[in-house]
Amino acid sequence: MFDYVIVGGGSAGCVLAGRLSEDPAVTVCLLEAGPVDDSLLIRVPAGLALLARTRQANWGFETVPQPGLNGRRGYQPRGKVLGGSSSVNAMIYARGHRADYDDWAARGNPGWGWDEVLPRFIRAENNERGADAFHGTGGPLNVADLRSDARFRSIFIDAAAQCGHHRNPDFNGADQEGVGSFQVTHRNGERFNAARAYLGPARERPNLTVITGAHATRILFKDRRATGVEYRDAAGLHQVPARREVLLSAGALQSPQLLMLSGIGPAEHLASLGLPVVFDQPGVGANLHDHIDVIQVFDSPGNHDLFGLSFPGAIRAIRGVFEWWRHRSGLLTTNFGEAGAFIRSSPDEPIPDLQLHFVIGKLVDHGRKTLFGPGFSCHVCLLRPRSRGTVRLVSRDPRDAPLIDPNFLADPDDTQRLIRGFRLVRDILHAPALAPYRGQELGSADAQSDAQIEAFIRDHADTIYHPVGTCRMGPGADDVVDAQLRVRGVQGLRVVDASIMPRIVGGNTNAPVIMIAERAVDFIRSPAPA
Repeated sequence: MFDYVIVGGGSAGCVLAGRLSEDPAVTVCLLEAGPVDDSLLIRVPAGLALLARTRQANWGFETVPQPGLNGRRGYQPRGKVLGGSSSVNAMIYARGHRADYDDWAARGNPGWGWDEVLPRFIRAENNERGADAFHGTGGPLNVADLRSDARFRSIFIDAAAQCGHHRNPDFNGADQEGVGSFQVTHRNGERFNAARAYLGPARERPNLTVITGAHATRILFKDRRATGVEYRDAAGLHQVPARREVLLSAGALQSPQLLMLSGIGPAEHLASLGLPVVFDQPGVGANLHDHIDVIQVFDSPGNHDLFGLSFPGAIRAIRGVFEWWRHRSGLLTTNFGEAGAFIRSSPDEPIPDLQLHFVIGKLVDHGRKTLFGPGFSCHVCLLRPRSRGTVRLVSRDPRDAPLIDPNFLADPDDTQRLIRGFRLVRDILHAPALAPYRGQELGSADAQSDAQIEAFIRDHADTIYHPVGTCRMGPGADDVVDAQLRVRGVQGLRVVDASIMPRIVGGNTNAPVIMIAERAVDFIRSPAPA
């Protein structure tokens, strides 16, 4: 028996396991469905381009057909490996806007305002730039500037500045708005995922047990108290008892799935699948939302500083292998999305509602489609979509993927903001700084009117991999967890991951998930009365 059993070895699960096992008086078990994170494709930052094309370390989910995307199924990659999605993502370190967290607090979640969460971001961080009022040193998570020598990120920044966007050297500092280079979760030219940050120092502790290849099938209950977890591995079914708490950190798609498989969820839905109901909670699997994103792509003939399948590009890649192997520098230290911006879709917006990611290559279909020759592309994603969807069970078999319905572009406001964002990106990509390198616009050149741009968006937009909200935190009866992340209606169970976000943050979600887990550790160690 363990004091704590953690389900999911992703970013949040690694934080919980590493932090809780610091206390030698408690025992911790971490269950992860995927393998250990020892693949070279994970360690090499540029390896993410190949990870996207395979099911290695990736659940590789799809959505149900999306009416807002002309019936297309969206792609939903999620990490299936120690470190979770921090092992397969683009490693961008972004926290969101301070107003996001003040909004969480205003929605009835005390302790989650900006002034309360900033110290947890700082505690988690070892920023190679040094400590200041917004950044920390000495924390587990290494945050660094890119070592890549790609010159095009500075060209993109110049182009955006020519369009009136001010330069911002630190998106996580005093002001988020502007254009600049992203910091990344790297150390010494390698990906520094949550497993390396939090499990690396903890793996030899005798009070921590990490079990990989362990697919959780249900949470065990006795009189509405979580008493452990059942999981399946190659040898069959096993049960792990929990003396104090079960901590569910399976992510915004699979935490609600496991709750429903365990009898916590909409009673009518559970009964339709013959599942016993432990607690009728309609909020489980509701409130799914995500950053919807669309990309513009350009050829850049002859510019082999950019990625693209060509003979000169292959020679450069071979040289990059040697640079990385010998010095942990050069081409393979890129995260591809090296620069970006936080901007407002109109001057009336009080804070940025759009995020740009500039990619030093031609990105189509999540990198799964090969385009020949060098080029560049730029994403625009909607930071606070109004559309809401659901996660539901397809069957009572835990091995079946959940039914994922983000309901993209159901709210007309989302579409209008993306149209405005599309035009802002086009202005930047046509700015003078990029003129010497700009070739043919691929796919979107004919999208000129609002109606044509909307048609292009509906034909091509998809997630940028930030699903949240399906176990929403809040004070209401339909909110799944309270402000200390305890699941309503039962005891001994918390959810700790992106699913608890009442509303998505305005930025990439990995750093906020790590902060959420750091915050949860405080609650677990010093709980308030239920």
